[in-house]
Amino acid sequence: MTDIVLGSRVVLRYELPPGYPQPLTDIIGELVSLTPAVVVRAPDGRVVQVVPDKVVALKSIGARPILSREIRALELAAADGWPGLEQSWINGWLARSGGGFTGRANSASPLGKADRIGDLYSGDTLERLQKWYADRDQPLRLLLPDRLGNAPTDWETSDEVLVMAAEIANLTLPEGDSLVTVSGEPDDQWLPLYDHNGAKLPDCAREVLGSVRDGELGFGRLGSPSTELLAIARAAVTEAPDGRRWVGLSAVEVAPAHRRRGLGMLICAEMIRWGRDRGATHAYIQVVADNEAAIALYRTMGMLDHHRYRYAAAPGTAW
Repeated sequence: MTDIVLGSRVVLRYELPPGYPQPLTDIIGELVSLTPAVVVRAPDGRVVQVVPDKVVALKSIGARPILSREIRALELAAADGWPGLEQSWINGWLARSGGGFTGRANSASPLGKADRIGDLYSGDTLERLQKWYADRDQPLRLLLPDRLGNAPTDWETSDEVLVMAAEIANLTLPEGDSLVTVSGEPDDQWLPLYDHNGAKLPDCAREVLGSVRDGELGFGRLGSPSTELLAIARAAVTEAPDGRRWVGLSAVEVAPAHRRRGLGMLICAEMIRWGRDRGATHAYIQVVADNEAAIALYRTMGMLDHHRYRYAAAPGTAW
């Protein structure tokens, strides 16, 4: 049992008390705890606790398939958490513009109801999207989550992103006094530590980072204003259409001289706790799919693979 990671999807077989018509029963769900009792939470929210000597078998099984509606719901919550500076619905596609700062804030995604998303091969959807971005002196880029939409066949794709998520109740978070200070906006010490792919931050960066729709933002910092800043992170608490309240982490950075000391995990855990204190029940983070070190860190925290998305643009578009 010790090889099974908390948060995994498991099947638990255990002994029933005397008087039941059968001696054993099973439950499938998320593993919440191994000590002092084995605790499994079923998909309907039911929690089963079994003392170790009544456990017959505990086996990890494949992750529960993520439904398309769950991907859409999380992507909508994430879009509210990073909305850019302008948004518009065009034939079921959510178009966002943020002065060219970040792909998420400057792309269109098929997040409307499945039967109302305009086909890019027919009708006027593609033309309307292209015009919306042209009016803002930007090329059209698409953000395409798994199973929600496809780009025209000759378009180029780039930057696959893994979205990781977890129910906060399944994560182990620090309790007691926090070492992280959280404010409502990024300050002049926070911004320089944010690494935008090594490029200088544009003038609109502060405004884009500080934007949220129907939610709350927190900018975490590890280190006091009078000392060196060790780590930063941004958290956005928003609600999905299915009622789940999410805290999304982004802009997680550790000062180069202080990396590989657990500070990234510490600030992420503290920002999730901050979100939980504001009603969030689930957490997510988006990470470039080839960033193996970051993915390993988040899996250690208990985050699970939820879905992926990728960007697409017409041939010749500058990335």
